[in-house]
Amino acid sequence: MSTLTIFNSVPAQAAEAHTATTTASGRQIPAVLGADLEVPVKGGKLVGYANLDYAASAPCLEPVSAAVAAALPAYSSVHRGAGYASQLTTARYEQSRHTVRAFVGARPDDAVIFTRNTTDATNLLARCLPEGTTVVVFDTEHHASLLPWERSVRLAPPAFPGEAVRAADEALAGIEGPKLLVVTAASNVTGELWPIAALAHIAHRNGARILVDAAQLVPHRRLNLTALDLDYVAFSGHKLYAPFGAGVLVGRRDWLAEGEPYLKGGGAVRSVGESTEWHDDPEPRHEAGTPNVLGAIALAAACDALTATGWTELVREEERLIARLRAGLASIEGVHELSLWGEDHPRVGIVSFVVDGYSAREVAEALSGEYGIGVRDGKFCAHP
Repeated sequence: MSTLTIFNSVPAQAAEAHTATTTASGRQIPAVLGADLEVPVKGGKLVGYANLDYAASAPCLEPVSAAVAAALPAYSSVHRGAGYASQLTTARYEQSRHTVRAFVGARPDDAVIFTRNTTDATNLLARCLPEGTTVVVFDTEHHASLLPWERSVRLAPPAFPGEAVRAADEALAGIEGPKLLVVTAASNVTGELWPIAALAHIAHRNGARILVDAAQLVPHRRLNLTALDLDYVAFSGHKLYAPFGAGVLVGRRDWLAEGEPYLKGGGAVRSVGESTEWHDDPEPRHEAGTPNVLGAIALAAACDALTATGWTELVREEERLIARLRAGLASIEGVHELSLWGEDHPRVGIVSFVVDGYSAREVAEALSGEYGIGVRDGKFCAHP
């Protein structure tokens, strides 16, 4: 493969974006593990790795790693033992649940169910939908939000945000029986923010509920489930600087309490005999078996770290870095940024682009092999 000399101006900017840990106002942003990682490039030289693949899986924050390390010496079973270690681990696990609840601004009576990831969370909710529920979903959704539903109405990509609201309103109005609107908060392909408040309003006006895939939103913006009047939100720890295999589904308890247990086993039952009595509470009902305690602790630690830094500071720093990256890409002939609603639409820290004459894989391999820059290429689990 030939060298992509068009990228001579990119590596320094990418490296700064990866290693910067202090905001312009002097507040410290938590460091990530691996910020000093060196990787080999063409010719055998070692260079600092510029990891720009956070939208797929973000590296671990140092305070997240520290929280997991602190929990390990007393690690034990949860909800199952009277010993000190078991009681302490149970307390840490349940405190993690409270931390996540506060992080997303959930209602006091909302369920907070730990899962493996966002995909696991949406599949769990799919198993709990009332009989005959119709799901309305846009073709632009990540596969985690597009594929789990038995009965769905799929809407074409909207030309602008208002069109998304109009199309969803029209589709929901024509459906009888239980209905659920599923939408992303921020696109994993373009980073563009979706009008989730307006979509929640029209969903409720039509007697529907709404599930928001917040996987790409919560690492970048504060989410308040109560203020936005969202019924359910799902997201993953591995995109939130907590790559320890935990995700979460947060939302109204009734559907979750009445649905079939997601997994059937110990912890999900009140009693087993000639008949089985399952827990009514959604958390134990859908968390059978020994849970991923360290994943939950890591997820909560990431929530705490971002909250402590301050969303105003984080957003300001992200916007500075995004502006520099976009300006650099715009200055390179043959590079074209992708968007659904235009380059000026509000977004989180995701930029997608194509290069004339090269496939996405060729560009990604050149950035990695020649400059030590890691990016995501392909269809991003978002086709069609």
